[in-house]
Amino acid sequence: MKTLKTIYRRLSLLLALVTALGVQAQINTDQVINIGRNALYFEDYILAIQYFNQAIKAKPFLAEPYFYRSVAKISLEDYRGAELDAGMAIERNPFIVDAYQVRGVSRQNLGNYQGAIEDYDAGLQLMPEDKNLLINRAVCESALKNYDEAQKSFDRLLQLDRRNDRAYIGLAQMNLARQDTAAALDNLNHGIALSKKNASAYVMRAEIATRTNHDFESALADMDSAILLEPRYAGYFINRAYMKYNLDDYFGAMADYDYAISLDPSSQEAHFNRGLLRAEVGDNNKAIADFSFVLKSNPSNFMALYNRALLHMRTRQYREAVNDFTAILKKYPNFEAGYMARGEAKRLMGDHKGSEADMEKAMAIFRRNKTHVSTFNPAEIEATAAIKKAEQRALNGEEEPETAEEIMNRFNTLLTVQDNDPVKPEYANRQRGHVQNDNIEVEPMPMFTLSYYPHDNRLSGNTYYIREIGDVNDTRLLPGTLTLINGEPQLDEEDIRLRFADIEYYNSLLSQSKPRSIDYFARGLDYLTVKNPEGALADADSTIALSPQFMLAYLLRADAHYMQYRMAQAQDANAHGLLADAPDALSQAMLRQRQDVTTLDLMMADLDRAIKLSPKNVYAHFNKGNVYMLQGDYTSAISSYSHAIELKPDLGEAYYNRGLMYLRMGNKTLGVADLSKAGELGILPSYNVLKRMTR
Repeated sequence: MKTLKTIYRRLSLLLALVTALGVQAQINTDQVINIGRNALYFEDYILAIQYFNQAIKAKPFLAEPYFYRSVAKISLEDYRGAELDAGMAIERNPFIVDAYQVRGVSRQNLGNYQGAIEDYDAGLQLMPEDKNLLINRAVCESALKNYDEAQKSFDRLLQLDRRNDRAYIGLAQMNLARQDTAAALDNLNHGIALSKKNASAYVMRAEIATRTNHDFESALADMDSAILLEPRYAGYFINRAYMKYNLDDYFGAMADYDYAISLDPSSQEAHFNRGLLRAEVGDNNKAIADFSFVLKSNPSNFMALYNRALLHMRTRQYREAVNDFTAILKKYPNFEAGYMARGEAKRLMGDHKGSEADMEKAMAIFRRNKTHVSTFNPAEIEATAAIKKAEQRALNGEEEPETAEEIMNRFNTLLTVQDNDPVKPEYANRQRGHVQNDNIEVEPMPMFTLSYYPHDNRLSGNTYYIREIGDVNDTRLLPGTLTLINGEPQLDEEDIRLRFADIEYYNSLLSQSKPRSIDYFARGLDYLTVKNPEGALADADSTIALSPQFMLAYLLRADAHYMQYRMAQAQDANAHGLLADAPDALSQAMLRQRQDVTTLDLMMADLDRAIKLSPKNVYAHFNKGNVYMLQGDYTSAISSYSHAIELKPDLGEAYYNRGLMYLRMGNKTLGVADLSKAGELGILPSYNVLKRMTR
């Protein structure tokens, strides 16, 4: 596989030519590009993108920074962004072979196989013996079921290199698609004989052994080999656990599920399978915990819900069992056995009236169907639906268009990314620097808040500034330099001590002299820093009473309301389990909900006032978007983020949050475009979300 160093060598002549032409003012741009290339070499792709951004801004007519930025983006699996950047490089210089390869690989990963083939053909015209272009082209033709064309590319590749193990693995993939298992197995054996360093070959051979003749022992040996080559990939341990289970090695299977979860704590497959295994060996409470984990991310997972319901019955947690069966019956109202199971749970918890009603409902369904035993099997319905859906997506090698609900489900679900492509296109690997593989929660960028502690985005080099902050800092009436931050400042003990000392100072000052609005404002900011939103609110009110045109005071008060809101949410989360069975639980929940609504309305009013006093306050518009998001008004949130972007086109946080809103509304195209732009501007979580959306 060609490395980045090879690409750099190919372009070195072009860079030397530009230098030799003696273009004026080129030195700084060259230096920036070279630093970016160094960052690429060390796989610091996010940092590299920021340097190439600077080069593009200075000299947008150059091809090189677009090309190198496309390499960084494809390494982060931002395939849409890489495709666009490679296209910009080709427009400026149509003779960069690797730009066609990068764009082709991007299109291949996006499922645009015909577009990828066109790029590979263009690259092959410039370099007819490029092995990577040939094998990528063959794989794309195979994906389109153009097997004759694929065979020609494989044959050409093997003429150039008879010992190319990837070619034999590609042939195996094609023969499996043609249902010629014997030929595929022969290809794999040949490829493994040539090179024992391709994990995908062992995985494919293990799958053949498992599916064709249930030879779990040889499959297990192959999975062991794959794991030795790629020991950090959770999916391989999940597969090996299945093989161990079929060999009655329950202890080994459990150990593999545990280790898979240690590698990828968000893996639903690992948690679900471990839950089944725990239930089988009688470890019921831990099995419930695994199914609950799955349901937290994917509440519609029927099998996890049904298994948990049965386990709740087994462990005499009847109230929880009733809740689970109720959710099942909501989806499948003709599930007779579900009514009977819920009725039994109600009887055992003393609800005889409810039990009789459920039993009568079950009997009514039996009478209507003229049966005496349950004939309705939701599990079979779920499995049949899943099989039909998979067949539909596989038909003609095309993906079934996703519905808005499916897009939202994917967005809200953290799944292990299965390694289904045995012949990976160039740059598709799992190495250091790939931040899209981090296990992070998908959360929007937080509000911009006032602080004495700067928290600049070191990747983009941007600071968050508005004129009013500069004006108040110029007065030197505050105990520190005021700034805007996006996120929580990291304070040490000395920082906290200084803030409390400031509060004492202002307590004394305000009690002995004529109050000034700036003094209330300063103390309010200190209160906010030490997490005292009530004190901050009181001081913000006093500031506004004395100086109603003081725009920053409205931002401070909005910040304090936001802190109150977050604290209330945290308290609700902690108290939920304790309050669920309280006699007044419903009324308390409604009261808290009304309080949350009021708090958000107060925040919105303060932000509106701030915008009225300072219409170009981009951060107030951004914060309004966040409030709309919390209110569930995604359309208005998008409008606010768009307004912020109009005022500040390089505000990556706005692109990121707007992208998330588009995804929640089911608009994948606009969502992916915004996330790609946000990643380009230095917002690291973008690449994690992009990976989930394009897996």
